[in-house]
Amino acid sequence: MLGFLPDFLDGLFNMLSDSSLEIRQQADSALSEFLQEIKNSPSVDYGCMAEILVQRASSPDEFTRWTAITWINEFVKLGGDQLVPYYADILGAILPCIADKEEKIRVVARETNDELLAIKADPAEGFDVGAILSIAKRQLSSEYEATRIESLHWISALLNRHRQEVLSSLNDICDTLLKVLSDPSDEVVLLVLEVHACIAKDQHNFSQLLLFLVHKFRTDDALLEKGGALIICRLCVLLDAERVYRELSTILEREADLDYASILVQALNLILLTSSELAGLRDLLKRSLFNAAGKDFFHSYQHTSSVIQSLTEEDINVRFLVQLDKLIHLLETPIFAYLRLQLLEPGRYTWLLKALYGLLMLLPQACLVNANSFYMFSSKRIEDSQQEDKGKGGLTMLPETLK
Repeated sequence: MLGFLPDFLDGLFNMLSDSSLEIRQQADSALSEFLQEIKNSPSVDYGCMAEILVQRASSPDEFTRWTAITWINEFVKLGGDQLVPYYADILGAILPCIADKEEKIRVVARETNDELLAIKADPAEGFDVGAILSIAKRQLSSEYEATRIESLHWISALLNRHRQEVLSSLNDICDTLLKVLSDPSDEVVLLVLEVHACIAKDQHNFSQLLLFLVHKFRTDDALLEKGGALIICRLCVLLDAERVYRELSTILEREADLDYASILVQALNLILLTSSELAGLRDLLKRSLFNAAGKDFFHSYQHTSSVIQSLTEEDINVRFLVQLDKLIHLLETPIFAYLRLQLLEPGRYTWLLKALYGLLMLLPQACLVNANSFYMFSSKRIEDSQQEDKGKGGLTMLPETLK
């Protein structure tokens, strides 16, 4: 009878949703007996029956879905090499069921997915990497988080096992992967960033990733505002913070839209200054004051002072003043404690003093009230330090250090 099963298997599954309880029960009983025979038979044509099961796994009838996914689960365990050409179709049936409203279906679907993921089939055996990738890509648009997560696990697994085949199809999936960066689920975003990082192991794809990311931030303001910090921080962890910031700076140097470049630079600076993931890069910037490490990354306080001097040539409007006020408040935060302590050595950090006083002089008198705490703080440190230096035969007058 097993030889004829493919001919009437679809009809038996159709009876599982019959209006008659008796017919449903008899169909279920017959299917159970056939499945037991399949388990005990050394020769079964799994392939042609797999196509029927895949179709039935998306049935609107709960019992039909559960029976179909149960059969698929057994086929994956028993079928071996016979099912390799059907892996993509099977995966297409499994991924939606992972988020099924019925728990028993979700459990069997997840078990089947894990079984399938653990099989290391080779393209030479008929394993179609492109077809699997296409299924995973399509399911990234699923409304269900669990399905999107498992789709990303598949893409990640394919990258690890068949990297060249996946990269050859990169143009087909790149836009979809970038769209997933806007996913409402942080877990999904973190997973897709791991996929992006895996793709970006070589320099070309690394540059392309950050170029696409800059473009994505430009076209999707909400992404930069809501997910920018998460995305940048995670990429810095996965791909090295200094490398990421250097590449972004190179891209922004060529940016024609200066307003957008300014917004992105502000966002990158805030992430750099406040994120624990970038503590190593902040340490590199601090060390660059005293040794060659990172000298090309952070020029000096003299450069900072020169930039501030050049601001007098800009249009000092309300937007400019708001940003300047934010900067001064930022300098009072704990992250810049080391900088404020450097004010105790005015002779050593002359250009820092010039830079800070230059910022204050750019503010209108009304705004100086808001900056008063920082102004008083820095002035007191400088005056105290000068008195100490005077007693030791050091610097005697602040105006001389600022000439």
